[in-house]
Amino acid sequence: MKFNDIPWKKIRLIAGGVLFGTAGIRALSSKDAKKCYTHATAAVLRAKTDVMATASKVRENCNDILADAKEINEQRAIEEEAAVIADKCEKIADSSEE
Repeated sequence: MKFNDIPWKKIRLIAGGVLFGTAGIRALSSKDAKKCYTHATAAVLRAKTDVMATASKVRENCNDILADAKEINEQRAIEEEAAVIADKCEKIADSSEE
């Protein structure tokens, strides 16, 4: 193998990748980076707490709406039943008058 046949471009890319990777690992594991990760994680946890509180409020409102809707339907059924009974009583009264 001749000196000119060596793929220097590929070797430089590999060496640059190793160097960049090593520098990246050092940067990512530094005290400043850890402090940044800690602050970011704390912000995410605060956001999670807010989202969960909002979800709880929405769930409570949905339960209230469901309970109100059931109550409305029950009241409507009672009114319809009363109307049917009144209609039957009216028919009975009409037939007894004849």
